[in-house]
Amino acid sequence: MNRVPAFRAGGAPQPVDPATAGTPDLEALFAAQSAGAAETGRMTYEDTVLKTVCLFVVLLATAAIGWFVPGLTLVGAIVGLVLGMVNAFKRKPSPALIIVYAAAQGLFLGGISNLFTVYFGSVVPQAVVATLTVFGVMLALFASGKVRASARLTKVFLGALIGYFVYSLVNVGLMVFGGVSSSLAFGLNSMTFMGIPLGLIVGILAVLMGAYSLVMDFEFIKHGVDNRAPRAYGWQGAFGLMVTLIWLYVEFLRLFAILQRN
Repeated sequence: MNRVPAFRAGGAPQPVDPATAGTPDLEALFAAQSAGAAETGRMTYEDTVLKTVCLFVVLLATAAIGWFVPGLTLVGAIVGLVLGMVNAFKRKPSPALIIVYAAAQGLFLGGISNLFTVYFGSVVPQAVVATLTVFGVMLALFASGKVRASARLTKVFLGALIGYFVYSLVNVGLMVFGGVSSSLAFGLNSMTFMGIPLGLIVGILAVLMGAYSLVMDFEFIKHGVDNRAPRAYGWQGAFGLMVTLIWLYVEFLRLFAILQRN
């Protein structure tokens, strides 16, 4: 049998059997825990989930403040909008800016949730359940491979998103001048089309867009993990999920409020 020489300090080469050489090292290797994101410096599913949970903990904490201090709602909305745009177009994710964004959005969501509760009753729990349901369904479909993002659908999504953005700007103006208690409380959404509130039609389309946006978020995270992206991009994946889930929650709030109003 061929033998491989092993060298010891201060001595001559000693014969070693390859069949038993390094066995203790192999046992230690298999017993050791696998390297995580901190050790590899690469993006992982576990690390991205942890970052996402941390962001939502921050959001819920400031949402409680926003609920009891509604005067901070507008501040949270403005800061959240600005930081949302900054983080979306920033080349390298900034954990600090993303965390501040989550805090600002918490103030905004807490305030409007309080407002919707006062005027429309128990729409907040309904919106929370609906948002979590859409998230769970889309995650299950994506994990099973039944739903994937495509170039054609993404182009349609981006076009629809631009149209929705313009519509929302006009709508916000009507809502501000209309007032909560007036017939234009939801702006254009208060109008009807063939007897159906326009807000329901737009809201359903927005929810569908939000659902596809979740697929794009999952795709980004999967692509980052598969291609061993730097660990910092886990913050970008968490940020994308937060933006989409906040969007869905606000749309469901509006949908249930319109149903309650009618």
